[in-house]
Amino acid sequence: MAPPIETPTKVSSYQHSPNPRLNERILSSISRKHVAAHPWHDLEIGPEAPKIFNCVVEIGKGSKVKYELDKRTGLIMVDRILYSSVVYPHNYGFIPRTICEDGDPMDVLVIMQEPVLPGCFLRAKAIGLMPMIDQGEKDDKIIAVCADDPEYRHYNDIKDLPPHRLAEIRRFFEDYKKNENKEVAVNDFLPASAAYEAIKHSM
Repeated sequence: MAPPIETPTKVSSYQHSPNPRLNERILSSISRKHVAAHPWHDLEIGPEAPKIFNCVVEIGKGSKVKYELDKRTGLIMVDRILYSSVVYPHNYGFIPRTICEDGDPMDVLVIMQEPVLPGCFLRAKAIGLMPMIDQGEKDDKIIAVCADDPEYRHYNDIKDLPPHRLAEIRRFFEDYKKNENKEVAVNDFLPASAAYEAIKHSM
């Protein structure tokens, strides 16, 4: 008598395939070409630079939280909470695809009506330069207005700002640094032409 024929047991491939890790599942659902870009390296500065340029906002107007770009990941991280009742008087961020003497992108303070969420980018128009020395190192700031804000987009130079606005900006940087026992020197504001040169030098 012939031995009975063994029918192979069908084993589900699910039993042999371990669950993919979370990051593998995420990346399998989208093309790797569409993974989020790095805001410093990959975002274009804009065709009208150095006059009008893209600005990545790190800190919103009125914030006591100092956010900054994490260079490795491209994410916005919490750096620290400002001392005292000092808050950022305007939106603050950086210009993509620029690099300054300290190895960081060019800083920019953007004057506009509303606060902007950290991580957003906007079109800014340079109107001046605030030369600053922080702990003995050059740390100049571009002063700009939002190019798409009807309240400020007609401003073209630092002299268009009222004196109290310039005093507010200067006092903020002096006070928040001194509250942290850091030495800082803020020099006289320079015109838009100086801002253009500083941006071109950093590109």
